[in-house]
Amino acid sequence: MNRRASSPQKWNNQFVSSCSLSSSKLLIHVLAVFVLLLVLWQIQQTSSASPWAHWDKIRNNSCLTTSHDTRVMMADKLRQAVTFLPLKDLRYAGVPMKDHTWFMSSLYDLQEQSEVQYQQHPTEATGGRILCLRGRDRHDGAWNSYALAWPDALPQNATLMEGITFVSYNHYDYHNIWHGLSAMMSFVAWHIKSQCAAPERWILYHWGELRTSMAPWVTTLLEATFGGAVKIEDFSSGDDDAPVCFEKAVVMRHNEGGMSTEKRMQVYDLMRCRARMYCRVGGRDERIKVGVTMLMRDGARSFRNASAVVGIFEEECRRVLGCRLMVAYPHNLTFCEQVKLMSGTDVVISAHGAQLSNMILMDRNSSVMELFPKGWKEMAGVGQYVHHWLASWSGMKHEGAWRDPVGDPCPFPNDEARCMSLFKNAKIGHNHTFFTQWGSNVIKDVITRKALQDPSSFAPAAGLCGCH
Repeated sequence: MNRRASSPQKWNNQFVSSCSLSSSKLLIHVLAVFVLLLVLWQIQQTSSASPWAHWDKIRNNSCLTTSHDTRVMMADKLRQAVTFLPLKDLRYAGVPMKDHTWFMSSLYDLQEQSEVQYQQHPTEATGGRILCLRGRDRHDGAWNSYALAWPDALPQNATLMEGITFVSYNHYDYHNIWHGLSAMMSFVAWHIKSQCAAPERWILYHWGELRTSMAPWVTTLLEATFGGAVKIEDFSSGDDDAPVCFEKAVVMRHNEGGMSTEKRMQVYDLMRCRARMYCRVGGRDERIKVGVTMLMRDGARSFRNASAVVGIFEEECRRVLGCRLMVAYPHNLTFCEQVKLMSGTDVVISAHGAQLSNMILMDRNSSVMELFPKGWKEMAGVGQYVHHWLASWSGMKHEGAWRDPVGDPCPFPNDEARCMSLFKNAKIGHNHTFFTQWGSNVIKDVITRKALQDPSSFAPAAGLCGCH
């Protein structure tokens, strides 16, 4: 195959053309750099501001920036996109407390291992949206509703409440001390977890229905714990249908569920410490080696022969040097009088009832002795064990229960519900022999435990959220 060689003249022409093109590009680049430097120099001469500030001004006023009208339109569309859902989801009426519950059923809780379960709004997971409520109805929770909204696109006519808002769901009763305490202690756990942050207000729901009060004993305990008045929101101001949104909301619906025993004990340690500070309770009388307190009741679940029962335990206390027995009716005492009484108590003896919630005010490792009327063991269900649970959670020792075998028979033998309605508030008898031995054993065990106890364990909450 023949190849035709290129002539020298052709190579020379190509070289000259290439050089000319390169020279032109170089000249353009040099001129561009010169013009840019000149512009920057002129800007610097006429203003003390950074040249980048001028660039930002140009950029912010350019047609590339979203116009005010466009932003307003976008915010309006986001506002219209806010969807309110029933606060009580009737689809889960058969399992209202399972998993994420029927209360705010579309939302899931946050939880770290051993810690309290809770919702917190806003979070990154929800795009920074905040919680809004239409939740004034006190009779049907299905009429109340909730939604998440962007702070810059709140629902029409919405009111924004600043600060931290605690939203509580209680499946039972805020005026029952045990159930109210159980619902509130999870907020104390969050308080500890969040560097002792406190709420501006509380919102209470029972079955999705608004509640505006709780047991005074629980309210005062919360005032002591959080260091301020408990403001319970009633939504009395504003349009009934207008939504209310919250700058920061913490929602609890599982009480103490998911918390480890250590975390629960820490919560009650803090509540005990803050209650004693609130009530200015001083140190114990060193002459008293073991304090025994009988919490009495009038009417329902009172003793048939109260003086006989008191006499039995009083006699056992007299046998032990340094033992003191106190008899008290809690409903006749102020909150601080109860705190002072229980601060000096190592053994509490009482019929099953709300007054036993006072056990959390005793020092850790104190003892609880509980008594029941006839019929409770067979028919009361798991509710009869709530004070066993509370003793464990608060670091106390439940010393067992005595169940009266004597009482009127039920006239409805085939109807446990009707029988329990009769047994629930029946009076309680006594067994002299059993009570004598029981009281003696518990008092001796307490003295032994206290002798072996590390003194540093008497103030487990020292330094926590202002405790000392």
